[in-house]
Amino acid sequence: MPLPGGLGAWSDLPFFQRDWPTIETALAAETQPVLPPAAQRFAALELTQPADTRVVILGQDPYPTPGHAHGLAFSVEPDVAPLPRSLGNIFKELQSDIGATPATGDLRSWARQGVLLLNTALSVPAGAANGHKDLGWLSLIEEVLQRTSQRPTAYVFWGKQAQRLEKHLNPGDHLILKTAHPSPLSARRGFFGSRPFSAINTWLRARGEAPIDWAS
Repeated sequence: MPLPGGLGAWSDLPFFQRDWPTIETALAAETQPVLPPAAQRFAALELTQPADTRVVILGQDPYPTPGHAHGLAFSVEPDVAPLPRSLGNIFKELQSDIGATPATGDLRSWARQGVLLLNTALSVPAGAANGHKDLGWLSLIEEVLQRTSQRPTAYVFWGKQAQRLEKHLNPGDHLILKTAHPSPLSARRGFFGSRPFSAINTWLRARGEAPIDWAS
């Protein structure tokens, strides 16, 4: 079975030979529409290659509302309004932290700067949040974390589901930020006021790297 196109250096992860054929078969048998569209399923990996990854922000699963998800955690297509509530809270914290936000909810500019916006599941049945959390995607996420943590990287674990995956990081000089999830149910329990965006840029500058332009 051929691999998805555009994976670049990610394509040698064992997941794609071992697990992807089974997941692909399960997705083909799904009775509900599957989001995001198949061509965008691996967009996060395609846009942010291993050698370019400087920051990993781990989300949960794609937005279950048709027209929202396009393969990057928390990001939406540029014409989506109002923003999903988690993304709206991320933008509130961004405004509080650095005084600016992107013009739309499309975060592909972050991805092109080395921010891997990865969900713990890369598919969801329309209207059924977390519907594919047990489909087998976690083995891919574990391998991506192991690969990216071979060199110092900033990791953002929002919420317990993401934080449980910290154990898959290789030891190293990483920046690890852990707070409550930005969802409306938990954002006031430690997400607001955490200032992750300025913390990441301070860490990058200390390493002699260019900061992320979070407002682009």
